[in-house]
Amino acid sequence: MLIAGVDEAGRGPLAGPVVAAACVFNQGYSNARIKDSKQLSKKKRELLYEEIKQAAQAWAVVAVGPRRIERYNIREASRLAMSLALRRVTADMVLVDGNVPIETELPQETIIGGDRLRVEISAASILAKVWRDRLMAVLDRKYPGYGFAIHSGYPTADHRAAVARQGPCRVHRRTFHGVREFVTAPLLPSAMEAALCR
Repeated sequence: MLIAGVDEAGRGPLAGPVVAAACVFNQGYSNARIKDSKQLSKKKRELLYEEIKQAAQAWAVVAVGPRRIERYNIREASRLAMSLALRRVTADMVLVDGNVPIETELPQETIIGGDRLRVEISAASILAKVWRDRLMAVLDRKYPGYGFAIHSGYPTADHRAAVARQGPCRVHRRTFHGVREFVTAPLLPSAMEAALCR
């Protein structure tokens, strides 16, 4: 039996997408080094990222961007990201981190703290976290001055101060506290964002 784990990274940041991963292993697969991404150092996550991709029967990563987060809310955007990631892999059942089911025709089990309890979910959490951190480093170069490469968009004191000083950029979540107070004009979507948000 092929078991998929799904998890997300990036519910709490003020900027950037929420990213979900689906990771599929044969039933019974184990690897003691694969743990909840939050319990691992950045270096260990990076090493495991490559190991997981090699060991998995299938894997996928999907990002849902700030405009859709604003449109749907972060809970629903996270569910959407997990559902979309799951659609890109083949599995017989899915384990979902948390207590909220996702949209799928597969049998599913929600597991509170699943990223600490099931290797499939732990692996998905690592894939999502590393992929998102790498993206935020790219966005740091595109939108300098916010420190995205350091805090990945989370609401650190330095990040909040940068938003207050510079105002939000295109990848900020304009409905989030810490950003919305500094929005001064409506944001017209780019052509790509308009196509994605239809």
